[in-house]
Amino acid sequence: MSSQEQNQPTKATQAKQNQSDLDPFEINFLPQFEQGRGPHEAFVNEYDVVIGDHDYESANSPLEQWTAETDPVVMAGDGWVHPYKDIGFQSAENRDIFERGIPPQSGIFTHPDKNVAYDPDESTNRKREDEAEA
Repeated sequence: MSSQEQNQPTKATQAKQNQSDLDPFEINFLPQFEQGRGPHEAFVNEYDVVIGDHDYESANSPLEQWTAETDPVVMAGDGWVHPYKDIGFQSAENRDIFERGIPPQSGIFTHPDKNVAYDPDESTNRKREDEAEA
């Protein structure tokens, strides 16, 4: 091995260096997950709240102005989630998907012996049956 080859960082060393350059909530996304993902830097959403700066209190945030009349839907959607800096990326499952390319397991949240489908007519039909029996 030449001295030049000895001085080349290994893949593990490069990965550690890359990880240290990241924001604390970022992970090393595989290239296929970076395309079209959005900005790396913090951004201002439609409510003038900075997303991605880790300052979770903002005078413009609906959270700071919450009342009984506030519709929670105002805080739903992509405008509230940073495409790279989200605490959820730190979970083992998300790291497997986005850093290692391991697809999620299917069926882990299913109950094959239970019918969990919601039938909105079921309660109406049951009420009619109960009234007919009475």
